[in-house]
Amino acid sequence: MMKRLPLTLVCASAVAAVVAGCASPEPRYYTLAQGHNAVAAPVPAAAPSTDTLWLEVAPVRVPERLNRPQLVVRDGGGSDAGLRLLDLSRWSAPLPDELRDALSQRLQATLGAVDTYQQGLSDVQPLYRITTEVLRLDADLGQRAGATINWTVRRLPDGKVVSGSTQAELPAPGAVEGVVTAYREIVASTARDIAAGVQSLRR
Repeated sequence: MMKRLPLTLVCASAVAAVVAGCASPEPRYYTLAQGHNAVAAPVPAAAPSTDTLWLEVAPVRVPERLNRPQLVVRDGGGSDAGLRLLDLSRWSAPLPDELRDALSQRLQATLGAVDTYQQGLSDVQPLYRITTEVLRLDADLGQRAGATINWTVRRLPDGKVVSGSTQAELPAPGAVEGVVTAYREIVASTARDIAAGVQSLRR
Protein backbone atom coordinates (compact mmCIF):
# COMPACT_ATOMS: atom_id res chain seq x y z
CA MET A 1 0.00 0.00 0.00
CA MET A 2 1.47 3.39 -1.02
CA LYS A 3 1.96 6.06 1.62
CA ARG A 4 0.81 9.54 0.82
CA LEU A 5 3.24 12.37 1.50
CA PRO A 6 1.97 15.33 3.52
CA LEU A 7 0.65 18.11 1.31
CA THR A 8 3.10 20.64 2.82
CA LEU A 9 6.07 18.43 1.92
CA VAL A 10 4.83 18.01 -1.64
CA CYS A 11 4.38 21.79 -2.02
CA ALA A 12 7.83 22.51 -0.56
CA SER A 13 9.45 20.06 -2.97
CA ALA A 14 7.64 21.61 -5.91
CA VAL A 15 8.72 25.12 -4.92
CA ALA A 16 12.36 24.00 -4.53
CA ALA A 17 12.29 22.42 -7.98
CA VAL A 18 10.89 25.59 -9.54
CA VAL A 19 13.50 27.80 -7.83
CA ALA A 20 16.33 25.51 -8.91
CA GLY A 21 15.04 25.53 -12.46
CA CYS A 22 14.84 29.33 -12.54
CA ALA A 23 18.34 29.97 -11.12
CA SER A 24 20.67 31.51 -13.70
CA PRO A 25 24.48 31.68 -13.78
CA GLU A 26 26.07 34.77 -12.30
CA PRO A 27 28.01 36.99 -14.74
CA ARG A 28 31.80 37.12 -14.46
CA TYR A 29 33.52 40.52 -14.41
CA TYR A 30 36.80 41.39 -16.13
CA THR A 31 39.20 44.32 -15.94
CA LEU A 32 41.96 45.64 -18.18
CA ALA A 33 44.01 46.86 -15.23
CA GLN A 34 47.28 45.25 -14.28
CA GLY A 35 47.69 43.03 -11.24
CA HIS A 36 48.83 44.14 -7.82
CA ASN A 37 52.51 43.69 -8.74
CA ALA A 38 52.46 46.78 -10.98
CA VAL A 39 51.05 49.67 -8.99
CA ALA A 40 50.61 53.15 -10.42
CA ALA A 41 52.96 55.83 -9.10
CA PRO A 42 51.61 57.45 -5.91
CA VAL A 43 50.92 61.14 -5.52
CA PRO A 44 54.00 62.82 -3.97
CA ALA A 45 53.37 63.87 -0.38
CA ALA A 46 55.41 67.03 -0.77
CA ALA A 47 54.43 70.08 -2.77
CA PRO A 48 54.72 69.67 -6.55
CA SER A 49 58.19 70.31 -7.92
CA THR A 50 59.54 71.09 -11.35
CA ASP A 51 60.78 67.50 -11.55
CA THR A 52 57.29 65.97 -11.28
CA LEU A 53 55.97 64.67 -14.58
CA TRP A 54 52.29 65.60 -14.52
CA LEU A 55 50.00 63.97 -17.07
CA GLU A 56 46.33 64.26 -17.86
CA VAL A 57 44.97 61.08 -19.43
CA ALA A 58 41.59 62.08 -20.85
CA PRO A 59 38.63 59.68 -21.11
CA VAL A 60 38.96 57.26 -24.02
CA ARG A 61 36.52 57.56 -26.90
CA VAL A 62 35.07 54.25 -28.06
CA PRO A 63 32.48 53.37 -30.72
CA GLU A 64 28.98 53.15 -29.27
CA ARG A 65 28.64 49.57 -30.45
CA LEU A 66 31.39 48.62 -27.96
CA ASN A 67 30.21 50.83 -25.10
CA ARG A 68 28.29 48.06 -23.36
CA PRO A 69 28.59 46.38 -19.96
CA GLN A 70 29.06 43.06 -21.78
CA LEU A 71 32.12 42.07 -23.77
CA VAL A 72 31.38 42.37 -27.48
CA VAL A 73 32.90 39.84 -29.89
CA ARG A 74 32.55 38.99 -33.55
CA ASP A 75 29.82 36.50 -34.39
CA GLY A 76 31.19 34.33 -37.16
CA GLY A 77 34.09 34.77 -39.56
CA GLY A 78 34.65 36.79 -42.68
CA SER A 79 34.13 40.44 -43.47
CA ASP A 80 30.36 40.20 -42.96
CA ALA A 81 30.59 38.89 -39.39
CA GLY A 82 28.09 40.35 -36.94
CA LEU A 83 28.51 41.20 -33.27
CA ARG A 84 27.58 39.18 -30.21
CA LEU A 85 27.16 40.42 -26.63
CA LEU A 86 28.43 38.00 -23.99
CA ASP A 87 25.83 38.45 -21.26
CA LEU A 88 27.79 36.42 -18.69
CA SER A 89 31.12 38.16 -19.39
CA ARG A 90 31.11 41.82 -18.38
CA TRP A 91 33.52 44.69 -17.75
CA SER A 92 34.00 45.71 -14.12
CA ALA A 93 33.49 49.35 -15.22
CA PRO A 94 32.26 51.05 -18.42
CA LEU A 95 34.70 50.23 -21.22
CA PRO A 96 35.87 53.87 -21.70
CA ASP A 97 36.79 53.94 -17.99
CA GLU A 98 38.46 50.52 -18.15
CA LEU A 99 40.65 51.66 -21.04
CA ARG A 100 41.45 55.06 -19.53
CA ASP A 101 42.33 53.68 -16.12
CA ALA A 102 44.47 50.87 -17.58
CA LEU A 103 46.37 53.29 -19.84
CA SER A 104 46.86 55.72 -16.97
CA GLN A 105 48.12 52.98 -14.68
CA ARG A 106 50.71 51.80 -17.18
CA LEU A 107 51.84 55.30 -18.16
CA GLN A 108 52.33 56.32 -14.56
CA ALA A 109 54.36 53.18 -13.87
CA THR A 110 56.42 53.47 -17.08
CA LEU A 111 57.17 57.20 -16.90
CA GLY A 112 57.20 57.64 -13.13
CA ALA A 113 54.46 60.21 -13.68
CA VAL A 114 51.29 61.28 -11.91
CA ASP A 115 47.94 61.46 -13.70
CA THR A 116 46.13 64.57 -12.47
CA TYR A 117 42.82 63.28 -13.88
CA GLN A 118 42.95 59.97 -12.05
CA GLN A 119 44.12 61.54 -8.79
CA GLY A 120 41.56 64.36 -8.92
CA LEU A 121 44.23 67.07 -8.83
CA SER A 122 42.22 69.83 -10.44
CA ASP A 123 44.52 72.54 -9.06
CA VAL A 124 47.63 71.11 -10.77
CA GLN A 125 48.43 72.08 -14.34
CA PRO A 126 49.49 68.97 -16.30
CA LEU A 127 52.54 69.14 -18.53
CA TYR A 128 51.13 66.72 -21.11
CA ARG A 129 47.55 65.93 -22.11
CA ILE A 130 46.89 62.52 -23.65
CA THR A 131 43.80 61.73 -25.70
CA THR A 132 42.93 58.39 -27.28
CA GLU A 133 40.25 57.06 -29.60
CA VAL A 134 39.48 53.41 -30.25
CA LEU A 135 38.66 52.91 -33.91
CA ARG A 136 38.53 49.13 -33.71
CA LEU A 137 38.54 46.60 -30.89
CA ASP A 138 37.30 43.16 -31.86
CA ALA A 139 37.88 39.49 -31.23
CA ASP A 140 36.95 36.02 -32.38
CA LEU A 141 36.51 33.78 -29.35
CA GLY A 142 39.30 31.26 -28.99
CA GLN A 143 41.18 32.66 -31.98
CA ARG A 144 42.35 36.28 -32.14
CA ALA A 145 41.91 39.83 -30.93
CA GLY A 146 42.82 43.07 -32.65
CA ALA A 147 42.62 46.83 -32.31
CA THR A 148 43.37 50.17 -33.91
CA ILE A 149 43.82 52.97 -31.37
CA ASN A 150 44.70 56.54 -32.31
CA TRP A 151 46.42 58.68 -29.69
CA THR A 152 47.72 62.22 -29.27
CA VAL A 153 50.15 63.71 -26.78
CA ARG A 154 49.92 67.50 -26.41
CA ARG A 155 52.60 69.43 -24.53
CA LEU A 156 51.30 72.32 -22.48
CA PRO A 157 51.36 75.26 -22.65
CA ASP A 158 53.07 75.56 -26.06
CA GLY A 159 50.67 73.08 -27.69
CA LYS A 160 53.27 70.98 -29.52
CA VAL A 161 51.72 67.65 -30.53
CA VAL A 162 52.88 64.11 -31.25
CA SER A 163 50.28 61.74 -32.70
CA GLY A 164 50.31 58.10 -33.58
CA SER A 165 48.27 54.96 -34.08
CA THR A 166 48.74 51.60 -32.38
CA GLN A 167 47.58 48.62 -34.38
CA ALA A 168 47.69 45.06 -33.12
CA GLU A 169 46.57 41.55 -34.00
CA LEU A 170 47.20 38.94 -31.32
CA PRO A 171 46.28 35.30 -30.76
CA ALA A 172 43.57 34.89 -28.12
CA PRO A 173 43.23 31.22 -27.18
CA GLY A 174 41.10 30.12 -24.26
CA ALA A 175 37.72 31.75 -24.88
CA VAL A 176 36.94 34.94 -22.92
CA GLU A 177 40.05 34.82 -20.71
CA GLY A 178 42.21 34.71 -23.84
CA VAL A 179 40.43 37.74 -25.30
CA VAL A 180 40.87 39.79 -22.11
CA THR A 181 44.55 38.83 -21.89
CA ALA A 182 45.06 39.92 -25.49
CA TYR A 183 43.26 43.22 -24.83
CA ARG A 184 45.57 43.84 -21.86
CA GLU A 185 48.56 43.30 -24.13
CA ILE A 186 47.09 45.75 -26.63
CA VAL A 187 46.65 48.34 -23.87
CA ALA A 188 50.26 47.76 -22.80
CA SER A 189 51.48 48.24 -26.38
CA THR A 190 49.45 51.43 -26.72
CA ALA A 191 50.86 52.75 -23.44
CA ARG A 192 54.42 52.05 -24.64
CA ASP A 193 53.78 53.97 -27.85
CA ILE A 194 52.27 56.90 -25.94
CA ALA A 195 55.15 56.90 -23.45
CA ALA A 196 57.59 57.13 -26.35
CA GLY A 197 55.61 60.10 -27.65
CA VAL A 198 55.83 61.82 -24.27
CA GLN A 199 59.57 61.20 -24.12
CA SER A 200 60.06 62.66 -27.59
CA LEU A 201 58.43 65.91 -26.42
CA ARG A 202 60.63 66.05 -23.32
CA ARG A 203 63.85 66.25 -25.30
